[in-house]
This record gives sequence, structure tokens and C-alpha cells, in this order.
Amino acid sequence: MADLSWLTREFIADQRRDLPIALTPADCQGKTYIVTGANIGLGKGLAEWLVRLGSARVIMAVRNTASGENAKREIEKATGKKGVASVWELDLGKWESVKAFAKRANEELDRIDSLIENAAIGLERWTWAEDHETCIKVNALSTMLLGVLLLPKMIDTGKRFGTVPHLVFVGSNAAWLVKNEFAKVQDGSVLKGLDTQGKTNMDLRYPLSKLIQMLAVFRFARLFPPSRTGVVINLLSPGLVKSGISRHGKFVTRAFMGTLNFLFARTPEMAARSIIHAMQLGEEGHGAYVSDCKIKSHEVPDWIGGPEGEKTQDKLWDEIAQELEKAAPGCLEKLP
Repeated sequence: MADLSWLTREFIADQRRDLPIALTPADCQGKTYIVTGANIGLGKGLAEWLVRLGSARVIMAVRNTASGENAKREIEKATGKKGVASVWELDLGKWESVKAFAKRANEELDRIDSLIENAAIGLERWTWAEDHETCIKVNALSTMLLGVLLLPKMIDTGKRFGTVPHLVFVGSNAAWLVKNEFAKVQDGSVLKGLDTQGKTNMDLRYPLSKLIQMLAVFRFARLFPPSRTGVVINLLSPGLVKSGISRHGKFVTRAFMGTLNFLFARTPEMAARSIIHAMQLGEEGHGAYVSDCKIKSHEVPDWIGGPEGEKTQDKLWDEIAQELEKAAPGCLEKLP
């Protein structure tokens, strides 16, 4: 039976609240933003906002470029602005695609003011993406690699233009619900455990992958504070959003999420405002958990974000760092 402990009155009230738009056209003028997974749902909603707010460039990073081009046309029609959004291919299931995208961004873009890592996949069946289970590869490992590869460009952007770039990871507080599932892989190598078919419940693979992402991002933020980089790194939960994240799930999951979405979910346009809020936070937002246009780090369970959680973060990051170095030798050595 699904865990509905998160479905509180406070959650429902927050879901129904109109969120503010924390950036203005003046804030976005001349700036370049990258949004992964920008062809549907939340990512598309954010890309449309950034175009509407007068950004110089919005890079829509997508696996399916045909879908991306269609989304771009819809955004241009809705905003009346052409020549701002561009569709670039990015397949987070493939290391080479991540590296090729980062190389292109580093070479072709004059600046990167924010990288919003929104792309994710929700699978409940066992599949393999090169060298890791697909959800772990896409939602955690490749997502971290992209951040590592583009962080130097963001650091340079901040120095040259006197701005504060942001690296925003779109996570989920569903990660908090899989403590017992995570315990199944904590003996020995976590990643090897996650890559062992049958060791964990695939029905919970999406929130488990988001837990891996959350632990990694918190550690990454501790390793690279704004005092070293000038970049604010945070993790955001957009709440329940009318998106396609459950489209690959089982019928029961799709029906369940469809009901919840009908009753409580935000539109992509409204949920994107929570990301916009995370994109303008100062140092107080670094390493923070953000939701509902508020910093809510106090809500993160101690086993994830407290002293106990930091030990887990450290152990997991050591494993992830080895994978990133194998995929892109020297990538971490290039960071300050």
C-alpha cells in the first residue's frame, strides 16, 4: 500500500497556494539558462517562463529533439518571442552524450547563469543504461556529471559578469519515504547494491534514485561552497506537479498518480515558479532544501541531512566520484 504520510493538510494548502514569481525581466536580461528535460511538464513550464521574462538564451536540453522542437514552437507561440530558446540533445542514459553536451555548452555559450537539472525518469521495471540501472544513471549519476562538467563555466560567468550563478537540482521529498529500502544497499557498495537486480523493490526505484541524488547534491554543495566558487548550489522539490514522470510506470501507479494529480497537483507553470525562486537565492540558499518558494532545510530528516546523513553522504559521494572520474577522467580535478 502506498505511503500517504506526506499528504497532510499543510501539504495540500501549499499545493493550492499561488506562488510568487521571484525573477523580473531586469534579472534575466542578457542571461543564459540551461534547463534539462525541457520538452514536457515542469521543464517546459520553466523554459517558457525564462523566455517570457526576457532571457537572452534558454537552452532546452532534451533526449528527444523532435519533441523538444515541438515544445519550442509552442513556447514561441505562447510568448511571442523567437530566437531565444534553442533545442540541444542530451541523453542522460549515455556518458558520451553528457560529455558532448557539456563540451558544446562550454565552447558555444559565452555564459551560463543557471543550470537547472530537471530531467528525470520514473521506471518500475529493471533496465540497464550502459553500466548502471537506468533510474540511478539518469536521475543521479549523469545528473551529477553534468553539474561537475559545467560548474567551471558557471564559476567563470560569475567572475566575469559580477553575478551569482545557480546550479539547481530538481529533487523530490519522496526520497524521505524510502529509508528502509535504502538500508538494503548500505552494506558494502551502495551503487553495486543498486545495480543488483532483485535487491530492492523496483516499485520504489524512482524515490530511491531521488534519495541518491539528494545525498550526492548535499555533499557536493558542502565540497564547493560559494566562498570557493561564487555559485549557489541547491536542491528543490517542486511538490506534486502535473507532469509525465509516471508515464513509464505500471498501470496501478499511473492511475494512482493520475488521481493525486487531478486532486492536488500544480500546473507546470505554477510549479516552475518554485524553481525560479531557487534560482535567485543568495548564499543562504546554498546547500539548502527548497520547496514552495521557501528554504525548508529543517524538514530534511536527520538520516539524510543531519550528522548521521553527512556520514552517508560522504560514503556515497566517494563511490559516485569514482564513477564520474571513470566516465570523464580529470573532471573533479578541474574544480577549485
